[in-house]
Amino acid sequence: MDSKDLAQYIEAKDGISKPWLLVQLRLKKLQERRSEISAEEYMTELTDLHKDLMNLGEWWLGIEDEVF
Repeated sequence: MDSKDLAQYIEAKDGISKPWLLVQLRLKKLQERRSEISAEEYMTELTDLHKDLMNLGEWWLGIEDEVF
């Protein structure tokens, strides 16, 4: 699945309001650009993505059946 397909899936599932799906989209877009950017830029963006994901906390608590 490429980033376009993932974006369409997120839109179809009304996932725009679900930040964990948007992090997945950002990761997929970064993976697709990996060969076009320097290793340092890739690591910087990956680190930022990881930080944003960790800031989501335990978002799944109470909605496990819905998201897993």
